[in-house]
Amino acid sequence: MNKLEIIKKLEKEQLKKSVAEFRVGDTVRVHTRIVEGEKERVQVFAGTVIARKGAGLAETFTVHRVAYGEGMERVFMTHSPRISKIEVIKEGDVRRSKLYYLRGTSGKASKVKGRVGAKRTAAKQQPQEEAPEVEREEAVASAVE
Repeated sequence: MNKLEIIKKLEKEQLKKSVAEFRVGDTVRVHTRIVEGEKERVQVFAGTVIARKGAGLAETFTVHRVAYGEGMERVFMTHSPRISKIEVIKEGDVRRSKLYYLRGTSGKASKVKGRVGAKRTAAKQQPQEEAPEVEREEAVASAVE
């Protein structure tokens, strides 16, 4: 067996089975396990994904956020056992693979547009709201008779 084949086999065992599907531009909430002495707690870091790099076990993603007027970034290993969960809060629509231009911005300049798929779900909810009005009209018509 080749050295490369052995390395691939070991990496395949360590890959996470279920990783949340997210892209650059999405706003995510990353739950990380932090060990302090004998205690272990979960800390949440929320922000915009500005970069994804690497492949396989070495894949990383960078999350950027502005807190108290100061921009901060954190790089996470996608398949790290320290990451307990990745939640996608909002899907962003961007035309770049790296959003490093967000680093010096604040306020409206640092806003990322939402993806079209999010609008479709809102459009599907409107016809459901119209249905009760039709039922009301039928109820009024039957009451008049």
